[in-house]
Amino acid sequence: MSTYLGIIGGSGLYEMEGLKNIDTVNVTTPFGDPSDGIITGTLDGMKMAFIPRHGIGHRLTPSEINYRANIWALKSIGVDAVIGISAVGSMKDEIVPGDLVVPHQFIDRTKGRPSTFFGGGIVGHVAFADPVCHALADVVSKGAGTTGARVHQGGTYICMEGPQFSTRAESNLYRTWGVDVIGMTNIPEAKLAREAELCYSTVALATDYDCWHETEEDVSVEAILKIMHKNVENAKKAIAWAARNMSEKAACGCGEALKFAIVTDPSVIGDEVKKKLEPIIGKYVK
Repeated sequence: MSTYLGIIGGSGLYEMEGLKNIDTVNVTTPFGDPSDGIITGTLDGMKMAFIPRHGIGHRLTPSEINYRANIWALKSIGVDAVIGISAVGSMKDEIVPGDLVVPHQFIDRTKGRPSTFFGGGIVGHVAFADPVCHALADVVSKGAGTTGARVHQGGTYICMEGPQFSTRAESNLYRTWGVDVIGMTNIPEAKLAREAELCYSTVALATDYDCWHETEEDVSVEAILKIMHKNVENAKKAIAWAARNMSEKAACGCGEALKFAIVTDPSVIGDEVKKKLEPIIGKYVK
């Protein structure tokens, strides 16, 4: 059972009813600065930490986000489970703008984003066949189900580079792959969370139909913002329910993802690397 829940999403998500003992923690990481200070607090005894993925005021593009710093910072303060909140485009008729999706799979179409803590003298290969923690996703889905919104559990999130939206040709191609939603931010976030041995799940907020739908308007920032206000309130409700009911989370293996993943002989791993990755590899490499 998780004891410290991290939320990565918009800058308003820490303003949840019932959150107490609110503070801001500024973490310095060996990978640079996180997107912003981490807002910490408690909800009915559950410790929670919030980081605005794009920074307060939405200053960072999806490609500029320092994903490694964000995950390292959350891990370093003791977070052991992460829920990522993100706006997405629907790639299927049955996923209507305003719906919530809790995907189980990802396809990575990003370009050049650092997606691992390893390298520079240490090699690790984590299993990523199932990129979300299904035990956490089950709790998140139940929480989403209490909001009154329509919820889709499972499915595939394709992560594009952005910041431009898809071309019509790309949108139609991705639909032939059977994906459910498209977004710009959950990769490499999910990969890094797995390397950091954090449970990870997503609440994807459907805001539009990308540009494939013949009878709906093409995606625009105006259209996204119109739906987002309602979706963010539902996301808050889902998170609050999940936080209060983490005792329902089944056991999982996320906390041992690195147990057999590090292939470098510990005797050749330098002290500088050990210090840099101590929150990540510390229990395996001394």
